[in-house]
Amino acid sequence: MAANKIEESIVEGAVIHETKITFGQFAVEWVEYYGTQAKISSVRARSIAMKQLVSQWEHLPLKITRHMYQSYINALSQKFSRNYIDSIHTTGNMIFKHAIRKDLLSRNPTEGFVMPKKQETVEEIEEEDIQEKFLELRELKSFLVITKEHGLYMDYLSFVTLPYTGLRLGELLALKWSDVDFTKKTMRITKTYYNPNNGQTGYQLLTPKTKKSVRIISLDGDLLTLFKKHRLDQRALKMKQRMVYQDNNFIFAENTGHPRNMKQVMNRLIRLLKRLDIDKHITPHSFRHTHTSLLIEAGAGVKEIQERLGHSDINTTMNIYAHKMSKKKLLRDLVN
Repeated sequence: MAANKIEESIVEGAVIHETKITFGQFAVEWVEYYGTQAKISSVRARSIAMKQLVSQWEHLPLKITRHMYQSYINALSQKFSRNYIDSIHTTGNMIFKHAIRKDLLSRNPTEGFVMPKKQETVEEIEEEDIQEKFLELRELKSFLVITKEHGLYMDYLSFVTLPYTGLRLGELLALKWSDVDFTKKTMRITKTYYNPNNGQTGYQLLTPKTKKSVRIISLDGDLLTLFKKHRLDQRALKMKQRMVYQDNNFIFAENTGHPRNMKQVMNRLIRLLKRLDIDKHITPHSFRHTHTSLLIEAGAGVKEIQERLGHSDINTTMNIYAHKMSKKKLLRDLVN
């Protein structure tokens, strides 16, 4: 009987060495360890996901069974998106793997985990309509006219650059003049801006999202002309603000020299979108999908689009591609 109990405890992920540590205590220990291995942005994302697990098991022993784990994730899947559930599960897996490395568990309770399927309603499917993720060309043109007429300093350059390069917002804000080659008409993407507090200072420049995100892209002549004009305007601003300007060579720098933060860009976008008569939820990242749409309209293939965007996952690209192709087929059918 005793032997059977021991065997059952091993199967369920029991503690190998006697320990009184709770799941909550060990989670804190793990995130400190993880902080020595990963970028600060990754640590922040894992910490957010970890809170969901700690809120449930904070005062329980580290011995979490597979049934407990699966049941809790199943319950969370009814409240959160699949992407967030995946993040929570990945975090849980990392925590328990660390416990195994420290000989505190013999088996990972996430083994055999099955991602729960969430039954989508018609409304949810409609909300995920791929058309809602980007601006069509006519909508983009209207938006840029509005931005040119009503935008403030750097608004127009920002909202032209995003849809015509496909940059992530963090990549845009991290750009320095040394990243633009006016002779070769290229732009080099090697870093991303990180500033969770959205202050003028306290930001960091981190490596991009994935290895594929490090890339060199070609630039349109009209966009280069805008950059040249902005460089002249910025030089004049530096002279005017020379007593306070901290020059770190940022392209999208405020009048103090520090890069514009993400919240500022989002606020500017919200203000300008109010003048555009469309019923879409557009964010700075939407312009990345807009760029995909523009490339497809120009005849670019999926592989070319993937490389230009520095995308390791082409699901969104394929969804937009399929949408644009089906739309073209519909038009051909109507004509014929």
